[in-house]
Amino acid sequence: MDISNWANTGYEVLFVSLTVPLIAQTIKFSLSLIFNKKIDFRLFTTTGGMPSAHSAFVVGAATSVGMIAGFSSLLFAIAFVNALVVMYDAAGVRRAAGRQAACLNRILDDFYKHELQEIGGRLKELLGHTPLQVFWGAVLGVVYAYYMHLWFLSKI
Repeated sequence: MDISNWANTGYEVLFVSLTVPLIAQTIKFSLSLIFNKKIDFRLFTTTGGMPSAHSAFVVGAATSVGMIAGFSSLLFAIAFVNALVVMYDAAGVRRAAGRQAACLNRILDDFYKHELQEIGGRLKELLGHTPLQVFWGAVLGVVYAYYMHLWFLSKI
């Protein structure tokens, strides 16, 4: 596949958007390996954690759109607003849902004790992100999109 003509096109935006979450998930896996000293492949498919793959995804897309169409373009404005909504949701709504799940899990533990599997098991608690995790996901998205834009331009 010839990627020399992907610079300044939608292909560049798609490439950045689809690969930066893989990098974020790899960073999560590596941080877990370093700090927890255990291998957990589930980190490649789960939400939550440092850095936010969702933030990296939408900010990488917005940054790519801005570099291609211009940071004063209508396309960038739409991508930027979309990124703000996703990041707010990650640090706000999904994080609150994770806290509620933790509270419900404690109630279920107390109420059902050993029969927890009979009612479907524990709820997933790590749903959202802290503001710091969202911030570093956004930084990853900007840096990666900028680097990839320069790389695509070098292939012309």
